[in-house]
Amino acid sequence: MVSHPTKSKKPTLDELVFSALSQLQILQYNPRSIRRHQTVWRKLLSFAQQQDYKGKLREQLILDFLALHQIDPQLPTQSLPGWKMHAEHSLKLLWHFHRFGYFERGNVRAASCSIPSAMRKSLEEYKDYCEKERHLSPFTVNEYIRQTSVFLDFLNKRSVKRFRQIRPEDLSDFVYSLSRYRQKTVAGIVSCIRVYLRFLFYKGHLSQDLSGSVPGVSFPERASIPSAWDKDLLTQLLDTIDRRSPRGKRDYAIVLLACRLGVRSGDIRTLALDNIDWVAETITFNQDKTGRELRLPLTDEVGRALIDYIKSVRPQTPYREVFLCLKPPIRPFSENSRLHHIVRYWQALAGIQFKRPQRHGLHSLRHSLATHLLEDDVPFAVIASILGHASMRSTMIYAKASVESLRDVALPVQEVRHA
Repeated sequence: MVSHPTKSKKPTLDELVFSALSQLQILQYNPRSIRRHQTVWRKLLSFAQQQDYKGKLREQLILDFLALHQIDPQLPTQSLPGWKMHAEHSLKLLWHFHRFGYFERGNVRAASCSIPSAMRKSLEEYKDYCEKERHLSPFTVNEYIRQTSVFLDFLNKRSVKRFRQIRPEDLSDFVYSLSRYRQKTVAGIVSCIRVYLRFLFYKGHLSQDLSGSVPGVSFPERASIPSAWDKDLLTQLLDTIDRRSPRGKRDYAIVLLACRLGVRSGDIRTLALDNIDWVAETITFNQDKTGRELRLPLTDEVGRALIDYIKSVRPQTPYREVFLCLKPPIRPFSENSRLHHIVRYWQALAGIQFKRPQRHGLHSLRHSLATHLLEDDVPFAVIASILGHASMRSTMIYAKASVESLRDVALPVQEVRHA
């Protein structure tokens, strides 16, 4: 944590940008990242000068700047041109620095958090509670502990060392400190912290239940609608993957597991050779997210891709995971890897552009399978079983996605009447 030098008095926008750039260098951010942030912040400075704006940074200035350049904070930014792709993230970073006086690196690990000794024991109790009483999956438990550790680290930085010192404004400021993340991410963290606060009250660590003091997160109407690839773009992506190269053979099998069988990225990462029954032509594994067993058919297309990769690319190694890194040291993908880079690499090579902003990582291929099955009138129960959903409610969201896609191409009422 590094603070800007004028903590007692908020700096002007010029001073803030200068201080922020200096701190990025001290924190040894990648020079390319620093240049990206510098580009956005200088454009904000130029905009402020044009508006004859003076004084400290205000949120409305950022909103006006984004509106001028037609950057919608509620939509994915990957398809925006040039510097606009990074504008929202850069401005959130600057606002966080202005608001709290320090930068935090993303994706903080629980082990790196500084937690007061009086609070540390509760974290172990909370982990047991999540595992034994709430019966959450190991993946969810680990994520809850990580998010809770970040929360306790935040309190520690504010000199809140004991639970009874927590005030509602601490909770509001913590949620505000998450403004650089997407709303769905913030909503997940907020949900986790509320559960933790209720747990603390239940265990007697808090004299009152503070979960209601955690601010809520509102979503735009389309925020929870999954993104799906058009079938022709999906075909273009698959055709672009070079199946003659080692990387292409591996990535082709990974992409097919996602778009043909709907396997989650986390389950692809941990898929083991023992999960594949070549005789019965099935793939069986316990889902990382739900802990439930899922058995899927090993189709000819997927089977051929797996055989091609395993026989001609995958090295002889003690590791049982199917998919391994190609460069030494040869090992499975890291626990934090969501394999997004695989789709992005081949998408860029194919020159694929979407008609509207949408997510296009590996998980979006799973969404695409569900949407295409729904379009082919496959029953919800069948789609739920293929995706391994524990609840039909998770599957019903794809009906909303199909309705929204129809709205995008629907004719206005006047045109229908006169057609």
